[in-house]
Amino acid sequence: MNRSADHVADWLARGPLVLDGAVGTELERLGVATPAPLWSAASLLDAPQAVLSIHESYVRAGADILVANTFRTNPRALQRAGRYADGPAIAARAVELARRAARGSDTLVAASVGPVEDCYSPERVPPERELSAEHQVNAAWLSRAAPDLLWIETIGSAREARAAAAAAHGVGLPFVVSFILREDGKLLGGDSSAEAVAAVTEFEPLALGVNCVPPRGLAAGMAALRVATRLPLVAYGHVGNVRPLPGWSYTDSPTPEQYAALAVGWIEAGARVVGGCCGTGPAYIAALRIAVDRWRAERPASPGALV
Repeated sequence: MNRSADHVADWLARGPLVLDGAVGTELERLGVATPAPLWSAASLLDAPQAVLSIHESYVRAGADILVANTFRTNPRALQRAGRYADGPAIAARAVELARRAARGSDTLVAASVGPVEDCYSPERVPPERELSAEHQVNAAWLSRAAPDLLWIETIGSAREARAAAAAAHGVGLPFVVSFILREDGKLLGGDSSAEAVAAVTEFEPLALGVNCVPPRGLAAGMAALRVATRLPLVAYGHVGNVRPLPGWSYTDSPTPEQYAALAVGWIEAGARVVGGCCGTGPAYIAALRIAVDRWRAERPASPGALV
């Protein structure tokens, strides 16, 4: 059973919290196939024990929030895989695996909501009616699986952010929205941070964030968001990519300790949740746990001081 919106909001207000790290790149590291069109979600059918093991490793590392492996269990991906009718069951399996890993702890379980198309190709976002309908179906599937909240992430256009936020609001689940930004501070599709924030504000997100960008670029992205909103912020970066991501001129491969040191700066800039995106693993989350606990010990403050 999912926890109430007030409970989740109270947790965020305690911040900073530690989000888990990547699932997809961890599956690849373990040798689990992640073929298109389901990518990491294929493991829910072929290797659920590996997914459970990854979630458990993040709980041991000290994560406060686990994100279930639902980034690619959306209607479009499942339709292409010939598994559309199994959508609710596959979503439920993903959330249940995260719940099993979190059992006996206070760890929150979120369900990931990614773009309906490729996250690095915002120009492929479908027309409005199609976009809204698919996010509504996906939100309904995830709502039945009863996560504590929805984790809308790697969103590269204000239009898709609005559709995903409206769908989450429509099923009554608390939610976070995290954007993928370019090096210039705009969303990957060219919308400004202000336009992105305006697109989702009426649906009352718990927090807004930046993810899947080089860690050294997160500070600028956080600053752009902070100008546009007073909501709590979320930050988690992409580590170890071979070539620069779209919209970026460089790549980052910090060690877990270096990554955690950068995350302290994100916390100082207002992040109430810090974690890891593609390329990060349990060692990164363990380093974040140490850094967050040290920050709390050295800078005791009321939650409002983080905003």
